[in-house]
Amino acid sequence: MGIKIRNNNVTRELSPRIQAILLALTLLSFKMVLGVDAAAEDRTKVLGKNSEHLLLHDFNRIDLTNNVGGKSEEWSVRFDLSSAELEIFTTERHGNRENALRLSYNFASYSSPESGFRTRLNLLDATAYDHLEFWVKGEPGNGYGALFKVSLQRIRSDMPGFVENGSFIVTDITDRWKKVRVPLNIMNGIETWNQLESLIISVHPRRSGATEGAYFIDEIALVKTDRPGPSIHDRVIPKQKKLWEKSLGGEDAAKPHILARLVERPSRTLIAKESVIKDDTIFLLRLAEDTWRGLSALTDREHGLPVDHLHLVDGSAKPEKTVVGDYTSVTNIGVYLLSIVAAMDFEFITRQQALDKLNKILSSLEKLETYNGFYYNYYDTTTLERTSNFISFVDSSWLTAGLMVVRTAFPEFYNRSTKLIDTGDYGWFYDEVEQLMRHGYWTNIEYPSEYHYGLLYTESRVGSIIAIGKGDVPEEHWFKMARTLPTVLDRQSGTPSFHRTKLVRDNNLVNGYYEWNGLKYVPSWGGSAFEALMSTLVLDEEKYAPRSLGINNLMHAMIHRRYALEELGYPVWGMSSSSTIEGDGYSEYGVKILGSRGYKEGVVTPHASALALTITPKEALANLRKLVELYDIYGEYGLYDAVDPITGEVAYKYLVLDQAMIFLAVANYLQDRRIQKFFASDPIAAKALPLIGEES
Repeated sequence: MGIKIRNNNVTRELSPRIQAILLALTLLSFKMVLGVDAAAEDRTKVLGKNSEHLLLHDFNRIDLTNNVGGKSEEWSVRFDLSSAELEIFTTERHGNRENALRLSYNFASYSSPESGFRTRLNLLDATAYDHLEFWVKGEPGNGYGALFKVSLQRIRSDMPGFVENGSFIVTDITDRWKKVRVPLNIMNGIETWNQLESLIISVHPRRSGATEGAYFIDEIALVKTDRPGPSIHDRVIPKQKKLWEKSLGGEDAAKPHILARLVERPSRTLIAKESVIKDDTIFLLRLAEDTWRGLSALTDREHGLPVDHLHLVDGSAKPEKTVVGDYTSVTNIGVYLLSIVAAMDFEFITRQQALDKLNKILSSLEKLETYNGFYYNYYDTTTLERTSNFISFVDSSWLTAGLMVVRTAFPEFYNRSTKLIDTGDYGWFYDEVEQLMRHGYWTNIEYPSEYHYGLLYTESRVGSIIAIGKGDVPEEHWFKMARTLPTVLDRQSGTPSFHRTKLVRDNNLVNGYYEWNGLKYVPSWGGSAFEALMSTLVLDEEKYAPRSLGINNLMHAMIHRRYALEELGYPVWGMSSSSTIEGDGYSEYGVKILGSRGYKEGVVTPHASALALTITPKEALANLRKLVELYDIYGEYGLYDAVDPITGEVAYKYLVLDQAMIFLAVANYLQDRRIQKFFASDPIAAKALPLIGEES
C-alpha cells in the first residue's frame, strides 16, 4: 500500500509517483527556508553536529526515509503479512504542531502475527551512544495497548546470515506524550553497537492486550549520557574469596589450598589400556566405577558441591600442573545429585554414604543466594558466593530434575527437595507472546535475556517438561517450539520440508524435517550430541515418545556415527560441545547437518557416544572401546574430555558435566534405565509425559 499523510483531519492515499514529487518539493522548500544549497548539503548537516544526540527519524519526509538515508516500511514477523498501517500525521506536542508517525493496527485475533514499523539504519555505528529515546502516545479515539516492543537489529559480520536482536518493552503508554529513554545495555541481545541494520516498533495483541488501536511516535534518536548503566558483561567479584586468597598470599599462593579442598586428586595421568579393555560388561563397569570416583573426588570437602573441572596441564598429575575450576553451575549440582543416586544403585557407595553426600549438598543449597526463588548460574565452591548475575532457565531445570529424582529415590529428603523445587515458578521465564521459554534473566539489569529456546530438539526440552508438569506454563508451549526453522530463513544447514499442519491435543502443529542420505530427522540448533541426547539421561523418550523424539534420537545417533566415519573419514565419532585441545578453553562442536545453524566440526568427545548407549548400544560401546584403543585418553578418573581424532592430541581435562553424562548414560544402560524410571515416577514428570507421545 502507499503511505498516507494526514493534515487537519484530511486523509488521502498517495501514489508512489506523487510521493516522490512531493518529497522533492518538500526538501527544496526546506533548503530555501534554511538557505542551504542543495549541492552542498551532506549527511553531517542532516544529522546535526551534536555528538551527544543523533536524530534518527523525525518523520518530516513524506516517504518516511529516515535521517541516515534508510527506508521505512510496514513490518510483520510473518514476512508476507502485516496488520499495521503507517501514516505521517500532523499533531500537536507541547503547543507545537509537527509531523509524527501514526502506527495503527487491527488484528484478526490474539493469535495474529506480531506487526509494526521498521526503519532501516544502513549499518549505522552507534558505539558512541548509550541510550535510545523517542516520544510516544496512544490515540484515545481508536484505543491502544499500554505497551509495545522496540527493537534494534545488528548484522554479525563474523556469522553470515545471523542477526543480533536487542529489545525493550515500553510500558505505561497513555494518551499523553511521554519521552521514552532506553539504556542500550538493557537490550542485551546485541554484543557491540556497530553495524545496526534496523529499528523496529512492534505490536502483538497478546502483549498489548488490544486487537486494534494506534500510537503516535516521533523524534527517534540515539543519545549519549555517559551513564550507560549496568551491563550483562559486569563481573561479580566474590569478596570473601578474594579476602581468603589475600590471607594466603594471593591468588597463585591459594591454588595449593584450593587443590587440598578436593576430596581427592588424581595421582596418575594414564591407565594401562590392557587393564581397561576387557569384555563389554567389564569395560563399562570399570568405566562407570572410575568415572564415579572422579565425580566424588572433584567435590569441595566442606560444602559437598562439585567443582566445574580439573585440568592436568601438559598431561601431568603433578600438583603444580593441576588446575581446579573451583566454581560450579546449578547444572553441575543437578547431574551430581543424579549421579549419587546411580552410584548407590551400582553399590559404589552405601545408602548411608549417599545420604551423607545428599545432606551436605542440600545444606549448601539452602545457604546459597537466590533470586525470585531460583539459583544463580554460578557459585564459588570455596565460599558459596555467587559469581554470576544470570539466572538460567535450562540450568535451573537440570537442578530441578536432580531434586525430583532425589525425592523419589530417598523419601527422607522429600520435604527438603520439594521445598527447593516449589520455591521457583518457571512461569517467570515464560514469554506469553512468543509462548516460549526465555534463556534466563539478568538480575543486575533487571531484565530478561533477549533470546528464547525456540527449537524443540535441544537439551532444554527437559525444562519445558518440568515447567508444564509443575503447572507453571500451559501445555500449548510444547507445541509452539519449532520442529524446524521456517523455510524463508536462509543460512540453514539443511532445507526444511514441511509436509502438513495438524491438530495435536487441540494445538496446531507444523511438522517439518531435514533429510540426509535417506534419513529424515528434526534438527537441533548446532548438531551437538548433548543437545540431542542429554535429555535422555532422565527422559525415556523411546518409551514415552516412540514416534517422535524416540525415533529422532535414533536418527541423530546414526548420523553422528555415519557422518564422522563416512564423510569425514574419522576413525571414531561423537562430536559435541567440549574442551578444546589447546589451553583451558571450551567450544561448541557438532555435526553441522544435524543442526539448524550447525556447529563446527572438530574434536571427538566420549560423552557423545556414551549418550547413545541406550539408543544404538552396539555402535556406542564399540566406539568407546576404540577411543581407548587408539588414543591415550583413559585416566585415573575415566575418559578425558576430548581428543583430536586426526592428530591424537588429548584434552587432559575432566569436566563434571561431561563426566556425569558418561556416568549416568552407562548407569541407565546397565541398570535398566533406573534414573529414567525415578524421574518418570515423580508427580511433575508423570503429569507432563503423556503430552510428548502424541506427535508423529
